[in-house]
Amino acid sequence: MVVVGAGMAGVQTAVALREQGFTGAVTVLGAEPHQPYDRPPLSKAVLLGKAEGAAFDVDFEEIGVELRLGCEVLGVRPDDREVDTVGGTSQDDGSDAGPVAVPYDVLVLATGAEPIRLPGTEGVPGVHLLRTLDDAARLRPVLARQHDIVVVGAGWIGAEFATAAREAGCAVTVVEAADRPLAGALPAEVAAPMTGWYADSGAELRTHARVAHVEPGEVVLDDGTRLPAGAVVVGIGARPATDLLAGSGIALGPHGEVLADACLRTSVPDVYAVGDCASFPSGRYGERLLIHHWDNALQGPRTVASNIVGEATDEPPVHYNPVPYFWSEQFGRFVQYAGHHADADTTVWRGDPAGPAWTVCWLRENRLVALLAVGRPRDLAQGRRLIEAGAEMDPGLLADPARPLKAATA
Repeated sequence: MVVVGAGMAGVQTAVALREQGFTGAVTVLGAEPHQPYDRPPLSKAVLLGKAEGAAFDVDFEEIGVELRLGCEVLGVRPDDREVDTVGGTSQDDGSDAGPVAVPYDVLVLATGAEPIRLPGTEGVPGVHLLRTLDDAARLRPVLARQHDIVVVGAGWIGAEFATAAREAGCAVTVVEAADRPLAGALPAEVAAPMTGWYADSGAELRTHARVAHVEPGEVVLDDGTRLPAGAVVVGIGARPATDLLAGSGIALGPHGEVLADACLRTSVPDVYAVGDCASFPSGRYGERLLIHHWDNALQGPRTVASNIVGEATDEPPVHYNPVPYFWSEQFGRFVQYAGHHADADTTVWRGDPAGPAWTVCWLRENRLVALLAVGRPRDLAQGRRLIEAGAEMDPGLLADPARPLKAATA
């Protein structure tokens, strides 16, 4: 068993295999030199110097998993059942592996996603991404020096970084090409209340603002505006890290993601894909989902492990059909989302969006399909279970923020 990727999805795949009784050899290949770590703290505690890292609490040696760090995967050759790699240090003996073809019987792709770079900024000093532990380490002294910072992109990562930068005492300007924050994730009426969060925190949000180019110490917008920038942090999205699959014959989708089936199998025999790098058909929502969030990288590996172990014991295949979930901490608010609202036909608000705590619920034919909760974790917890159950709701009862969600069923 070979797992490509040592992030959450890759590590949890190895752990789940052992938990479910897989006794064969398991090798995890990680491109970074660091012990595998969790990513959410990078934009929070690690960035602010409140923690040095967020290594997973997994004893790889104890569970019998070989971990090869600093090991870059160059390609996959399914016909030969081999993965081409270069570099890397074996956990077993500390030796440099060098260029080597790693054989596999079953392969799991857990390569994650990589941030999209702002065109024209390659080599410009002071331009940063925030995806890895090394990225956070480079940004930590920038915040400590309280530079003027320009954040490009008002998505989830942009808001979280702006929050940390304001907490560190930096002057922060966020530029967003769309007309609102989170334009690609939430409807306009739901994102609208979030616009004021930036000003409340002391950050400046500029919408309809496109970056023309970046110069040392300045960001130039397409209207000629020049913004002082001791540092620029780019958060304009991420794409599946699948370049290494070129020529492999493994089918990819329109976003470059691996096209997995409902069991998280790829188009090639004995190759699975899980986490940020793969999309899958959702039986619950009737469409293919590509989810770049932590919970997907935690839940998917259990399905992969079940199907790998089950294939050897002739167990029926397990379908992956989660209720998507993610959270974000920004501007003093805890934001949680569950479900998928794309095909909803009704929106119900619970509470005043101008206040500190409120929830938006999305229904389809009166069944709860998604909700966004700001400072209302009980709504999220109950709502997630109601979505899983396919519960039919009473919109009138649902609109009462004093009524528990579970008491608003039809």
